[in-house]
Amino acid sequence: MPQTPHIEKHFTGSEVVRDIVIGMSDGLTVPFALAAGLSGIAHSNAIVITGGLAEIAAGSIAMGLGGYLAAKSDVEHYARERETEQREVEAIPAREIQDVEQMLITSYGLEKGLSASVANDLSQRPEAWIDFMMRFELGIEKPDPKRALRSALTIGLSYIVGGLVPLAPYMVISNANSALLASVGFTLMALLVFGYVKGRFTGGHSIRGAFQTALIGGLAAAAAFGLARLISK
Repeated sequence: MPQTPHIEKHFTGSEVVRDIVIGMSDGLTVPFALAAGLSGIAHSNAIVITGGLAEIAAGSIAMGLGGYLAAKSDVEHYARERETEQREVEAIPAREIQDVEQMLITSYGLEKGLSASVANDLSQRPEAWIDFMMRFELGIEKPDPKRALRSALTIGLSYIVGGLVPLAPYMVISNANSALLASVGFTLMALLVFGYVKGRFTGGHSIRGAFQTALIGGLAAAAAFGLARLISK
């Protein structure tokens, strides 16, 4: 009787999702707070839009650069640790074999004889041996060397998309007070949706994540608006 082949499906876009979350969360929150703060002192849509666009430009570049440097740092860190591991394998192979044996026994419950056999077999394949030590002893996954630019673009573009949400009402509504109310409602709704989707992708509690995201963004905007009104008096 033919059997249906078992196909495992795993989500593999965690790094991209993480970059989108970083960019969107700040992009929705910071320009929202800035727009609210400017609305508290300037009853002019032009000022809010100009300040908001300037912040989005600066913020997206800064966030994208931060993502680029973080990804490059991961690649450099992995290379340094791998060089160290290679030197140890060449200089003290017996000690490294013992480390593998002990790890297999304590962490995975293998019997001493089996762990010794696995360790000895690995020692005959230096590259696989180093890969094993990097991943299971040090807990370091090999980063994609091309990820730095991709991460920078993803974070930067996500920041721009998020930042345009609170500014959009000021671009289409001429009255500043009405635009502020629309921006608050529009952005809080976007924060709720974003928090919910983020929870779904990251495995967290979707409903709680939605309200937490909206609460943080709302508090930031309220604080900026209140401070601006207080200073302007």
